[in-house]
Amino acid sequence: MVSTRLPRNLFVERSTDHERLWRKQRLALAFRIFGRLGFDEGVAGHITARDPGDPDLFWVNPFGMSFKQITVDDLILANHNGEVVEGSWPLNRAAFAIHSSIHEARPDVIAAAHSHSKFGRAFATLGRELSPITQDSAIFFEDHALFDDYTGTVNDPEEGKRLAHALGGNKAAILRNHGLLTVGQSVEEALFWYVTMERTCEVELLARAAGEPVLIDDDVARATGAENGSHVAGLFQAQPLFDWIAEQEPSAYGSTDPVD
Repeated sequence: MVSTRLPRNLFVERSTDHERLWRKQRLALAFRIFGRLGFDEGVAGHITARDPGDPDLFWVNPFGMSFKQITVDDLILANHNGEVVEGSWPLNRAAFAIHSSIHEARPDVIAAAHSHSKFGRAFATLGRELSPITQDSAIFFEDHALFDDYTGTVNDPEEGKRLAHALGGNKAAILRNHGLLTVGQSVEEALFWYVTMERTCEVELLARAAGEPVLIDDDVARATGAENGSHVAGLFQAQPLFDWIAEQEPSAYGSTDPVD
């Protein structure tokens, strides 16, 4: 198995073609992680990765294909007009509405992740932000938003723009009555924020069911978030998940050979 340790991931200079293949491989592995963790719900959910050769294009999962089956060969390339420019599968309208707006509003964002995972959905019904009750929840302290306006399935690009505006410069958003959304400067970072946010929602739901949680002081939560919630920290913390899934499901690479 090809090593995915942090020094190579961060500091190797790649050609555009090499970087494109790297992102597509990481994206396919990210979908397999979503599938293994049970984040699929019918045809809902999508992760995107900006194309390194054209920032107005993004790679995304084919509409209607299970996260558990996606390979590098299956990924489709879409533009900000909602057109598939590479690939034979259709584009999820919600994926276009949400992700095109985010990628357009946030040039710093390489990847964005959204799904209808169980605990994220449950927490989203509360219409509130996460509280700093654990070291992991501090990752999102003052760095996530609440999109407090559910109007149905996000098919309208204008709705996507309002969502992107609500996200602002944060790493994540809770979409009321809908689910979670995370972004990052790498596929790994966006994936890890999603996984840990889902688990953080679960922990807070459990804690509040048992009683009233004790909050971490703001200054401590802020410092902890700065340490554990940076772009590099998100990238690094994702490595064990990617190493594991690459070993467990090498079929995610499709016809391509793993690159580093």
